[in-house]
Amino acid sequence: MKGEQPKRRKRNTWNIDESKCLSESEVKKLNRYCIGLKRYGFQDRNFTAIRNWFMIELGLNTGLRVQEMASLKHENLLFHGGRSSIYLIGKGNKKRSIWISSEFKNKCLYYIKCKKNLGFTIEPDCHLLNNINNEGISKRALQKFFKKILKKAGLPFHYHIHCLRHTYATFLLIASNYNYKFVQEQLGHASITTTQVYASVIESEGRKALDKMYK
Repeated sequence: MKGEQPKRRKRNTWNIDESKCLSESEVKKLNRYCIGLKRYGFQDRNFTAIRNWFMIELGLNTGLRVQEMASLKHENLLFHGGRSSIYLIGKGNKKRSIWISSEFKNKCLYYIKCKKNLGFTIEPDCHLLNNINNEGISKRALQKFFKKILKKAGLPFHYHIHCLRHTYATFLLIASNYNYKFVQEQLGHASITTTQVYASVIESEGRKALDKMYK
């Protein structure tokens, strides 16, 4: 109608920067703490410590969304030699399969063995991440556990557990020689445009590398 203002398109303001991804040194620091956490859990038969170690490993090695981590069950793990994967129904009820490395497969098997030895059920329809009552864990609880780990590991407290997904995406993109299609499929993004937002993080890392040249 005459006099109406044209509708403006909504701008996509979602972006990723360094503040949402762990750096290489921070990942190493987190891993060092979690290795100690696993060791303590094994020696003292403390399931919570072992579970929290695996929670970090799961996030860093799969890039799952927090709700996907909370909903994951034993039956979602598919081990087939060097072609192991995680099969799940993710965001928007879309089915997807995530490839996992042989190293992470071994960590999964170790975690499952620990659960069994400590008397927890490992039936197919039971949650992979569970509490001491053998019940599933909420997103909020996972975030709470993650924040405690950040504090004890001496890492910046502004990070949220979702940073594990962003960190996985960034490192995988570099490791795959910028194979955006592969990273898109691993993350379960509906559009490759969403995956491409991680380019800004990689570019910033590149700028830092310039400052380190010849030093």
